[in-house]
Amino acid sequence: MRSIEGLDTAAADQQVGAAVAALLDAVDTLRELPLAAHSDAKAMDLLRATELATRKLVAFQTPQFVDLAERGVDKKAGVGSMPLFLKEALHLSSADAYARAHRAADCGQLLAADGSPRPVRLAHTAAAHAEGLISVDHIRNIATVMNRIPDRVDAAKREQAEQILAEYATAGSPDRLTIIGNAILARLDPDGTLTDLEDQARMRTVTLGHQRADGMSSLTGEIDPTLRAYLAAFLQKYARPGMCNPDDPHSPTTGEEPDTDVVREAAARDTRTVGQRNHDALVALFAPATRLDDLGRHRGLPVQAIITMTLDQLEERAGVATTATGGTVSIPEALKMAERSTPILALFDHTAGMPLHLERGKRLATPTQRLALIAAERGCTRPGCDAPASLTAVHHIQEWAKGGLTDLPNLTLACDRCHALVHDGPDGWKTVVMPEHSDYPGRTGWIAPAHIDPTRTPRVNHRHHADELLAQARTRVAAHTEQVARDRRNRLRCNRPETTSPPDTPAPGTDPAPGTPPAPATPPPTAGTPPADGVPPAPRIE
Repeated sequence: MRSIEGLDTAAADQQVGAAVAALLDAVDTLRELPLAAHSDAKAMDLLRATELATRKLVAFQTPQFVDLAERGVDKKAGVGSMPLFLKEALHLSSADAYARAHRAADCGQLLAADGSPRPVRLAHTAAAHAEGLISVDHIRNIATVMNRIPDRVDAAKREQAEQILAEYATAGSPDRLTIIGNAILARLDPDGTLTDLEDQARMRTVTLGHQRADGMSSLTGEIDPTLRAYLAAFLQKYARPGMCNPDDPHSPTTGEEPDTDVVREAAARDTRTVGQRNHDALVALFAPATRLDDLGRHRGLPVQAIITMTLDQLEERAGVATTATGGTVSIPEALKMAERSTPILALFDHTAGMPLHLERGKRLATPTQRLALIAAERGCTRPGCDAPASLTAVHHIQEWAKGGLTDLPNLTLACDRCHALVHDGPDGWKTVVMPEHSDYPGRTGWIAPAHIDPTRTPRVNHRHHADELLAQARTRVAAHTEQVARDRRNRLRCNRPETTSPPDTPAPGTDPAPGTPPAPATPPPTAGTPPADGVPPAPRIE
């Protein structure tokens, strides 16, 4: 337990107790106030304010957990660990209790055996946590990414990665931290093998459990990126709603692309969960009538793993390739998978990052055009949508009925749900090609209806482009670092005592009086000399 010399513990206990009582009273007061009286904007402001308060309270519990652990309350209570103590004392689930313990280990100020404070493991995350700027999901996902960084990465790069993740978390979704984390990991480990191929081979396993009395069996395992790429491509078609439904005699199964209307009608009757659809798709896969070389097509392309890599990655045999289902595969694994396939070379404009001209005089896009869009866009292009390319259709940015060409610059990927949002009604979204002077020329911009975005500003989707999310996070880190340095310089200037010139010292910009010896020249700063204001320049984020 920590002690503070000279602290009046009785007075401190009284102050804490009064503050907690006032907090509970304030919450009770809020609960009794009418919410319906607020406008939509005020209701959202209230929700954000209470979310901030909730996060700050959660952050306050982190040092509480550390303090209780240092007191040894778990040992005094006769339980084996702090998570077990919290589980019993606060009636928590095991998952919640252990999550709080991990959060305290990541963001709490722990003490060494000699009583000296240890460095906070995730210092930047802890600072944002204390201010209520991030949620527990942000913290968990940041810790997950940091735990995946190889041990051989030095401490400076590790801290830089954590700073980028923490800064992004203050304004981004917890789900996207995984995407940024993958981009960071790819740069820290350019070979694309965070675990060696030998490690993946060692960890791979699929186990069929014993059949229970009710006839059911468990299927568990760890699958490598290769099997995931193959399996995900199959499930995208055959586990979608309406397909392979054993309770529906009119449900399509394996084979060529079924009629769209038939699938739509079957999907409307489908009440299965995602897990149940996956199960039934595997039943269809192993059925005697199914041929693995005749799995048909899905959205115009054969049911197979589609892997995208750059020419540089191919030549260097290093990096991480992406799949059309949203997964990743190391380049060595991708090349092994492609040994018996036919490679397709897509050429992109180096500025816009979009495929070059490939036109068609009919409404439907060709498989080659779709492959080019998969390589460029990687998924649905509506901002915020995370549907991978395998769940999208090709959409005309300018509608075909309004003169839009089936040409790559006028084509984009959109999932069925987002595609349905594009219409001419007052609630409809619009799609445009981003102009040359924009930050993302040639990309598909989506314009939200006025009730969502009154400015009607075209926006692009960064969800499938981890490099862009990482660049945004780096920009925010650099801006934040520069702002901190600027604020410190201003504080130092404000704290400097005012100096007055002697009577015979001329004012700045005037000539000295006749006979006055010249003032000595100020020597230039030598290497290693700090700036005059004592503030070093903002560090550059590599």
